[in-house]
This record gives sequence, C-alpha cells and structure tokens, in this order.
Amino acid sequence: MKIIKGSITAPQGFLAQGVEAAIKKEDKKDLTIIYSNHKCAAAGVFTTNKVRAACIDINRSHLEDGRAQAIVANSGNANACTGQQGWKDTLSMARLTAEYLNISPDDVLVASTGVIGHAMPMRRVEKGIRDAAANLSEHGGENAARAIMTTDLVSKEIAVEIEIGGRPVRIGAIAKGSGMIHPNMATMLCFITTDADISSPCLEEMLRYSCDRSFNMISVDRDTSTNDMVLLLANGLAGNRQIKNCQGEDYQVFREALDFVSISLAKMVTRDGEGATRLVEVEVINAENYDAARTIARSITSSNLTKAAIFGEDANWGRILAAAGYSGADFDPQQVDIYLGSEKMAENGMGLIFNEDLARQELQKDPVVIKVDMKSGPFKATAWGCDLSYEYVRINAAYRT
Repeated sequence: MKIIKGSITAPQGFLAQGVEAAIKKEDKKDLTIIYSNHKCAAAGVFTTNKVRAACIDINRSHLEDGRAQAIVANSGNANACTGQQGWKDTLSMARLTAEYLNISPDDVLVASTGVIGHAMPMRRVEKGIRDAAANLSEHGGENAARAIMTTDLVSKEIAVEIEIGGRPVRIGAIAKGSGMIHPNMATMLCFITTDADISSPCLEEMLRYSCDRSFNMISVDRDTSTNDMVLLLANGLAGNRQIKNCQGEDYQVFREALDFVSISLAKMVTRDGEGATRLVEVEVINAENYDAARTIARSITSSNLTKAAIFGEDANWGRILAAAGYSGADFDPQQVDIYLGSEKMAENGMGLIFNEDLARQELQKDPVVIKVDMKSGPFKATAWGCDLSYEYVRINAAYRT
C-alpha cells in the first residue's frame, strides 16, 4: 500500500466540488457534491443518537438496495430537530442534486453539519447545488473537504493505492470533525470512495468493522452528534475481480487499506479537536478480551480529568486508573501497570516513584502515549483523544454567536 496525492477524487470515475452557498455566516465554502459517473455499491454507518437529523433516516432508506451514485453535503446547518420541514428539505436536496446530475434521487445520499434547530435556507442551498454540480472536477477534492468543515482548523483528506489481483485499486476519503466528537455509529462526517469492485454485503461488513476500530475509538468531548455518518461508495472501475467472499484474501487486503484510511482520518479529527493542543493515544494491552480492552481505552480517552491533566502537563496517573475503573469492564485493579510514554507510573495498581521531569517531557509530546497493561489476557485495543484546554470552553460557549 502507498499513500498517493489527492483524496476523494483519487479513485477512477469520481468527481467532486465544494462551493460557497452562503449557508454559513462566514464567507466560506459550505456545500459539497461527490459524484461517480457509474452507479456504486454503497454502505453507510450512522449515529446511534435517538435525536437525529432527517438525513440519517433518509440515507438508510436510500441505501436499502446497497446502491448510490452521489453525496451532497452542507456545513453551517445540521438540519436537525427541524420537524417535517427539515425532512422535506433533505428530500429536496437529494432531488435537486439528482436533477442536476441526471440520476435518480434515491441514488443521492445527503449529509448536513452545523447548528441544530435552524431551518435550511433552501434558496441558497439550491444555488450551491447548482454551482457545485456545474463545476464537478477530478481536482475538486480539496474544495469538497473544505466545504464540510465547521469549527475544524484544517481539512482532512487522504488517498491510498493497493493492488488486488494485479490491478491497482485506490481509496480516497475526506472527513470533518472537531467538536461534538464521541461517535457511536454506528457533527462527525466521513466520505470514502474507491474504484474497487466489491459486493454491497462485503462493503457494509468491512465498513462496520473499520468504523469500530477507528471512528468509534475516538473522543473529543463525550458528545455524540445528531448527524454522525460514514459513507462508502465503490464504483468498480479498477477492474479487479469482484470482492464477494468476505473471508477471502482480496477482502482482507482491501479491509487493511480501509482500516488505514479510517484510522488516519480518525486521528486527524481527534488531533483537530476544538481547542486541542495534543493528540492522546491510549493503548490497553494484555486484556482478558477485546471488548474489555476497547471499553477501557475509550473510557480513558473520554475522561475530562485525564484530558485536563494532560493539558496541564500533570502526570496524574490516578485519573487514568480511575477512568478504567468506571468504564464498566471487568478487571483486577491490583494487576494493572500504567506507562506514560517510556515512564512507568504505576505497578499492580499502585504508584511508583518516578521522575517528574521525564514524565512532563512525555506529556509535552504529540501524541501523548499512555499504555495500560491489564496482565490478564492476550487482547489489546487502541483509542485516541485529545487534551482539554481553556479554548474548548471559549469555542463552545459562543458556538451559535
């Protein structure tokens, strides 16, 4: 596998564009279209929040046949908690996109992100859809990535190339996310394209697997959005033999590449957490089972006290062990060792005398690496988070204004 230039349009047959539709208050790009010139196998993973935007349920309906051809997404307005009008506006976004692209509305997936509870400015949205559809380009990936940003400081893009059956196959992706990040999928969005030929059942299975090990292993602020989704389109133009055996070698090769793309973007989202100064990586090793390792790792990255200690460069290992303890996972606290980078902070659930200066140096690194050794089995899991700074409060105290 190799990382290549480009992002969402790196795979064959995909075009994209991001434009200014004046949905945001700022004069910034805020509407994106991603389009394949061939109909795709498609899969999606969505937020488990009971309060959800209309686009979540409409996309589930559009994906019942496992097919799609375009994605339309806006930033600046989540179109969530907007009642029947929000539902109608989401369907209108799909219909308008389909008209300008000459495809079926059922083959259009819709995503929105931004402020909850505001009606969509549909006249501006329609103009944005028209402009984006008229300017679709193989070079439109960067604009597309920027147009889905809200409080993000940087755009998030990646593309890779692998070989399947002697054929080069590409995967490209963009994502947005900075705050309200604690996905349970299944304001985080990720769109992935590939020119691989993959059956819809295999596509859905590998997307769920990949999300569980990437986007569902990150946290910025413990808030699960009303609009979280990951969408994956595969148009088959690479000409590889179709991946339809979910246990086969080709499936494994593609899934490893998809995992790399998903984890890379998940880390970009977390590193760009609102007000964050450092990425935090928590590895739980030697756990009794995978679920326990996963649960403990997520609990530690979600701990506000741990996040604040990292921001303050305070080697407070007790907060790490406490977060493991309330995670809900079953383990013996008297067997746990904790490391901060190369510094061992605790052994068998008790603190050690350690070098404070060296520990502070570990806390100044990016990423800050925490390792928790459960000493009870062969399983491990890794989760990612960020520190919690004063800036996070400032950003979210005035988000609507």
